[in-house]
Amino acid sequence: MITVKEILKDKAGDILTISPKDTVYRALEIMAEKDLGALVVVENKKVAGLFSERDYARNIVLQGKSSRDTLVKDLMNPTPCCVRPEHTLNDCMALITEKRTRHLPVLDGEKLIGIVSIGDVVKQYIVDKEFTIKQLENYIAGGL
Repeated sequence: MITVKEILKDKAGDILTISPKDTVYRALEIMAEKDLGALVVVENKKVAGLFSERDYARNIVLQGKSSRDTLVKDLMNPTPCCVRPEHTLNDCMALITEKRTRHLPVLDGEKLIGIVSIGDVVKQYIVDKEFTIKQLENYIAGGL
């Protein structure tokens, strides 16, 4: 079974994070520039939460607040679901479905080593199923 460690190998680039003391506006700038749906919130080198587009939409836009005047810590999810490198693709799918989340920070001990999105999980799931289909096609073709 495919693990989170394998999913992270296919992802390039740095892990982008934000401080809980930064403004929501700053978080949105980073997310727009890098085409991200969420940022892991880090304080004192530890995961302090997760800030997502959903947090912005529900707590700034719908409540008429200003992103320039609101801090990330006031909107972030302080207890995001996290996974470890040894968790499987199925573990991630189950968490994403059960907790209705789209992003899973990846921790090795207490150290942040990446983030897995619903897009990453679905992409890997499709690759895995395509491989299985190809194997079955080869088996069937060889058996004729």
